[in-house]
Parts: sequence; structure tokens; C-alpha cells
Amino acid sequence: MSHFGDLLSGGSTPPKPPAPVKLEPDVIEGDSDSGQVDFKDLSKLELEEYGRTIGIELDRRHSKKKLVQELEDALKEQE
Repeated sequence: MSHFGDLLSGGSTPPKPPAPVKLEPDVIEGDSDSGQVDFKDLSKLELEEYGRTIGIELDRRHSKKKLVQELEDALKEQE
């Protein structure tokens, strides 16, 4: 039977997506003396995940520069 026929008959189940990776703020390497994270070295996905660890949700459709600015602003507000 074709792949389309398998889909219609429900013969096989699609694979499950991988579980999301959770990053803790101290897992991301940064300046160990000040506890600061160098956001410019992180990808947009890593920035989004780090934002979740500090309680904010970032939109990866924005530029990396804007995501970094949002994180820096959020960290200043938390101090």
C-alpha cells in the first residue's frame, strides 16, 4: 500500500517530536565572576529558552538584536 493509503487506514502512527530542552540560567556559560550571560554568543532559540527561565516569553520572529535588548531590559527590571 502507498504512504497515502497508510495514512488513510491509520496503519502507522507518526513519530513523536523530541522533548524540548530546558536550560537553567546557570547552565548557559557566561562570565563566572559577575553571573552575566553573553547573549551575543547564543542562538535565537537559546535566547528564547533563556528568557523562559527568567519568566519572559520572546518571539523568535524578531531580530536577534531585539531579543537581546528585551532580555537585557527584563534583567534590569528584575534587579
